[in-house]
Amino acid sequence: MQKPRGLDGILGKIGDNVKGSFEKVKNKIEEFPEYLDEKLRETKNKISEYKPIIVGSAITASPFYVKAPILTLLQIKNLNLYKGTKGKLLGYGLIGVGIAAAGLGIMLGLDAIHSLPSNHVEYLGSQNGYEAFVPQNTINYNGHTDPVGDLILNNGNTIHDVVWNGQYSNTIIQDHNQIDALNKQFVGQNDPVNNQPYVLLKPLYVIKGPAPVEQVTINGQTYYIIDANKINPADIAGFYTYQGWVNNFVTAMNTPGTYAAGLPGNSPVFQWTNITGTVVYQTQLYEGHGIGGGSGDLLIEPNGIIISYGVIPSPSGSALFNFISPQQSYNPSS
Repeated sequence: MQKPRGLDGILGKIGDNVKGSFEKVKNKIEEFPEYLDEKLRETKNKISEYKPIIVGSAITASPFYVKAPILTLLQIKNLNLYKGTKGKLLGYGLIGVGIAAAGLGIMLGLDAIHSLPSNHVEYLGSQNGYEAFVPQNTINYNGHTDPVGDLILNNGNTIHDVVWNGQYSNTIIQDHNQIDALNKQFVGQNDPVNNQPYVLLKPLYVIKGPAPVEQVTINGQTYYIIDANKINPADIAGFYTYQGWVNNFVTAMNTPGTYAAGLPGNSPVFQWTNITGTVVYQTQLYEGHGIGGGSGDLLIEPNGIIISYGVIPSPSGSALFNFISPQQSYNPSS
């Protein structure tokens, strides 16, 4: 049969092509629910795989705009709730929103200080709590040497790469170096009273109230600068204790009911064959070798935990007087 020519032939060819394309689209539409089923199953498996990370990090972010989509995402684990093509498309949409919110939650929740704008001072911590700077090393900042270390907040969170800039900066460096030198001199020997090995001691500088912190970039790395000149000297004091107790020391200071106590020279605590007994003697030893101030003091927590520590003579702010000069003695038999 001869094919029609001219306009009729062209229209006929277009019609055949349209019909063929329509059949292909129709087949794809019919296959699409099965494709969605497969992809949603894959997504469900991925959600199950990463659910502990999402739950542990993202859902802890407090803003509603972060938390609500994540909770929705976790509900999608039962994907049978979404039936039909429209339902599956809705499921995809919720998954996308949930995963995006999870990423935002992780960024905001893991370390809140990342939200600090550059060159803007924020006060971190509690007005009635205690924060502590723990020196680790030194850094050149604005043409002078400052101590750099960690900032432990009153809630127990720790911020790394923190620079102490301003008053007491040189004192902190000198104290840190002196305690480090004494550690190298005595650790490896035994306490002559309890016959236990000496331990590494670590200084920390406690701030009563929030710390003024500014985020800056130094040689491409982010640091957090404590503007110490903005802190009332009465609100800063130096202490030292066993390095494994530094975080516990800050926690104890922020625990209601904790009190400080001194020890008489003949206290049986010196004979305790544990780190507590060692540190009460070791702080006195270090005091005699240049770390002046109080030594052999204790923090007594309400649950009975005892943390022995020494006092660094400067800074010694009056707001921390009860910890610097305990007004009561500890009697282990009481």
